[in-house]
Amino acid sequence: MDAQHTILALETSCDETAAAVYKTSIGLLAHVFFSQTALHKKYGGVVPEIASRSHIEKIRSVVDEALQKSGCSLSDITAIAVTNRPGLPGSLLTGVCFGKALAYSMNIPIIGIDHLEGHAFSSFIEHTPPFPHICLTASGGHTSLYRVDGYGQWTTLGTTQDDAAGEAFDKTSKLLDMPYPGGPILEKLAESVGFEDFYSYPRTKHLSYDFSFSGLKTAILYDLIERGGYDTATKRCTLADDSPIRARIASSLHRAVADIFTQRIEKALKEYPDITAVTFVGGVACNQYLKNRLRQSVEKRGRLFFSPSPLYCTDNAAMIAFVGHYKAQQQQFDDYTLDIGRPS
Repeated sequence: MDAQHTILALETSCDETAAAVYKTSIGLLAHVFFSQTALHKKYGGVVPEIASRSHIEKIRSVVDEALQKSGCSLSDITAIAVTNRPGLPGSLLTGVCFGKALAYSMNIPIIGIDHLEGHAFSSFIEHTPPFPHICLTASGGHTSLYRVDGYGQWTTLGTTQDDAAGEAFDKTSKLLDMPYPGGPILEKLAESVGFEDFYSYPRTKHLSYDFSFSGLKTAILYDLIERGGYDTATKRCTLADDSPIRARIASSLHRAVADIFTQRIEKALKEYPDITAVTFVGGVACNQYLKNRLRQSVEKRGRLFFSPSPLYCTDNAAMIAFVGHYKAQQQQFDDYTLDIGRPS
C-alpha cells in the first residue's frame, strides 16, 4: 500500500454531520462534526426527517471547515470517501449525493464506505493494533464481533439478533424517564453505587458469538414494574429523581452488559489462539466501566487491548477517512453510480 492520496471523507449515516481530511504520508489532518443532539433531545431520540434536513443545511460548512483546518484546498483532494451504508436512508443520501457531485465536478474517484468497517478500524486513527485481532463494535444500532486479519479483511463472528447494546442503554434510560442521550447519565448513576450487581439481570448465553439484548431490556421493565416504579397505563416512570432504585438498575445493567461482552471475547480468544489483540469500538466504547472490564479480561489473557478516544468512538468522519485511505491505496474505487446501501 504505497499510493499517495489526500482523502476528503464524509459521514452522515445518522445524526452527525462530519467531514475529515486524511493524507497518506502524514495521517489525519483535520476532522470536524456538527452534532444534532440538541435538535433531537426533546423527542427522546433521532427523528430521521429532522436529521436529513440538518445534514443538508450543514454539510457544506462542515466540509469547508475541515478543509480550512487541514490546510488543504479542494484541488489537493485526490479522492472522496463517503459512508453509503448502513444508516438512515435520508441521511445517507445527503452525504452520498454531495460526495458524488463533488467528485464528478473535480474528476476524482469516489469510495463508498461501510459505516461498520469505519468503526472496526477506528482504533487505527491513534494506535496500530496488530493483525490478527478481535474487534468488538458496540453502538446504538449495532453490536458485532469481528475477526480482523488485515486492512479491509474482516470476518463477522457474531452480531446482534435483536436490540444492540447501545439500544439497551437508550431504552433503559427512557424507562427511567432520563434526558436524551441517557447513556452517560446511567454510567454516572452506576458509578455512584460502585457498579454492584443488585438485581442479577439475565445474561444471554449463545453457543455462537451472537448477541441479544431485548431480553435484558424486558427484564429491566418487568423488574421496574414489580418494584412499583413504572405506571403501565401512562407508560411513565414513577420513581423519584433521588430513588436508589434508579442507580441500582443502572449498575445492574452495566454488570450484565459487561459480562455478556467479556464472555464472547473470552470465547473468541480461546477458539482463536493466534489472536494477538482485542479492540473495542463504537459509541458504547465511550463507557469507561465497560472499557475497563474488557481491558482487564483481555490483558489477563496476555493479549493487547486498544480502544479509540471517545471522539472517535461515536460517529465521525476520521474513521471513514482512514478506511478510504487504505481502499484508495488498494485501488478500490467506486464509480459515480454509487448508491446508498451497496457498493457500486
